[in-house]
Amino acid sequence: MLSYVLWTLLVISLLSAAFTGNLSSLAPAALEGAQQGITLTLSMGGALCLWSGLLEVLERAGVTRRLARMTRPLLRRLIRPKAPSAETEDALSENFAANLLGLGNAATPAGLRAVSLLQEEGDRDAVNRLILLNTCSVQLIPFTAASLRSAAGAQSPFVILPVVWIASLVSVMVSFWVYRRLTHA
Repeated sequence: MLSYVLWTLLVISLLSAAFTGNLSSLAPAALEGAQQGITLTLSMGGALCLWSGLLEVLERAGVTRRLARMTRPLLRRLIRPKAPSAETEDALSENFAANLLGLGNAATPAGLRAVSLLQEEGDRDAVNRLILLNTCSVQLIPFTAASLRSAAGAQSPFVILPVVWIASLVSVMVSFWVYRRLTHA
């Protein structure tokens, strides 16, 4: 499906460049866009390596485990697993802690493990709630967004913190409210 969308966009670009007489500027613009894509990819790859390394250091220092323990009561209320095993609770807590730190990509393995364990336990409602929580992702420090802003040349990439906090909290509240209405209707 995505390939059809991309081909359609390419054809529309070619046709509009031809009709507006800007066909000669299409190749340089395409090359510049490709160069910007590579620059962004390398920048994000470097940021991902940095924050994944930071997460590893935090894990070895026991910070994520303490954060996970602190968030466990909140997770029990939000996700409401039926009878989670200790391994499931650990995976849920690790995933939530990594998301709180804004390390979405680094949180993925723990999230996938938690979903798999919840599915094995037959707790579909908890899986849905976990997916909602991960999609809305409450972040204390949005490292990925800050990395993107830094790559784009922002002078203060973390100036967005209050907006991120408000937006993520509102999105979690609204999504859980909608989920409750849809499942208990």
